[in-house]
Amino acid sequence: MNAFLRYMLLPFRAPLLPILVLVSAYLGLDWTMGHSVVPGQAGMETLLWGMECLQAVLVVVVCTLPDLLLRQVSSLMAASRVVSLVFSLLIVISLGIYMLHLQMLTNVLILGSSVLLARLDMVRVRLVPPPWVAVLLLVVLVLGGASLGRLAGLGDLGPLLLPPGWRT
Repeated sequence: MNAFLRYMLLPFRAPLLPILVLVSAYLGLDWTMGHSVVPGQAGMETLLWGMECLQAVLVVVVCTLPDLLLRQVSSLMAASRVVSLVFSLLIVISLGIYMLHLQMLTNVLILGSSVLLARLDMVRVRLVPPPWVAVLLLVVLVLGGASLGRLAGLGDLGPLLLPPGWRT
C-alpha cells in the first residue's frame, strides 16, 4: 500500500511530470494546427503525425539514455577509422539537414528541455527507475500529452478546449 500511495502522489511530489504532459499537449496541438488540411490528403496528415511522434520518441530516448547511447557510439567509432569517418559524416549531414527546418528545431529544444527537467525532478524526489523503465514512462507521458493536444486541435475534446476561431 505504501508503494502504491507513493506512486499516486508522484504528480504532487514531482510537479514537472504534469508540466511535461502539458508541454507535450501544447506541442501536439501545435503539430495539428500547423499542418494544413488538403481534401483527399488524409493519409499525408497521418504520416506527418507519425513522423512527429517518432521525433518525440527519439528526443525522449536521447534525453533519457545519453550515457548508454554514447557508450555504444564510442565503441562503434573505435572499431576503425573508416567507420568513424562514415558515422561522423552521416551524423553531421543528417543533423545539418534536420536543423535547417527551424520549426522542428524549436519543438525538439522545447521537448528536450522539458524531458530533462522532468528527469531532474524525478531524481530530486529520489525516484530513479531503471533506464528503460524511465524511457517507457516518459514516452507514455509525452505521447499521451501529444495525443490530447491533437484531439483538442481536431475539436474532438469539445468546444471548451478548442482555440478561439479554430474550425468553428
